[in-house]
Amino acid sequence: MKIRTLIVDDEALARRRILSLLKSDPSFEVVTECADGRTAIRAIAQHKPSLVFLDVQVPEVDGFGVLEALAPTHMPAVIFVTAYDQYAVKAFDAQAIDYLLKPFKQERFLEALARAKSRIQSGVNPLDPETLLGLFRTVNRDRERLVVRSEGRVVFLRTAEVEWVEADANYVRVHARQRSYNVREKISAFERSLPEHKFIRIHRSVIVNLDAVAEIQNCGNGEHIVILRTGKELPLGRTYRERLDSVIGSPK
Repeated sequence: MKIRTLIVDDEALARRRILSLLKSDPSFEVVTECADGRTAIRAIAQHKPSLVFLDVQVPEVDGFGVLEALAPTHMPAVIFVTAYDQYAVKAFDAQAIDYLLKPFKQERFLEALARAKSRIQSGVNPLDPETLLGLFRTVNRDRERLVVRSEGRVVFLRTAEVEWVEADANYVRVHARQRSYNVREKISAFERSLPEHKFIRIHRSVIVNLDAVAEIQNCGNGEHIVILRTGKELPLGRTYRERLDSVIGSPK
């Protein structure tokens, strides 16, 4: 059976080189090529390749973002390709089969290809999709970007656009840009995907973007509410007050 393969790189010359080297092994069948991340997400979902050669720095959505968007559905084996070795650690943290640093030699490429072929044919999945999603969120925490799957869509948000997040059973509702997105994930797990210096838990079921907070109001009897710049009022749990106080000062 052919190993369905997809190439993602914004440089046409790089795509042609990978395509040329793949011809040395008839086991691999290239189903399509993509020059940007958004196109790659659609193509991987459509063609369901077993192997993806993925450039880390592609336009629209980077390589880590591509796999983050696909993690809950179809996760192929991955060989990262890039000219920037600063991404090597992240690539292996993301459990890539291998990592090719441009410009790579034929011998190095064939070594990576053999490793991928062995892994795919053995049926060994190095990591389950949900765990992989968590890893991508960890390595992307400093990238000011959030990828969420909501009602069959993949939505790309800047973390600055997210005003607050609320829990709803096994879902969270993300409020951003006067819209909301339902994401099947528990709030404790979702919290770990947010930058700690910008977001804070103010209630067992509420996370807030500190930049969206206008004031904290004392309601008496030890009760307080957090008021956002939009006018939205959110509960401030007593057990979460101390942490909030340490960040922005104690409400009077």
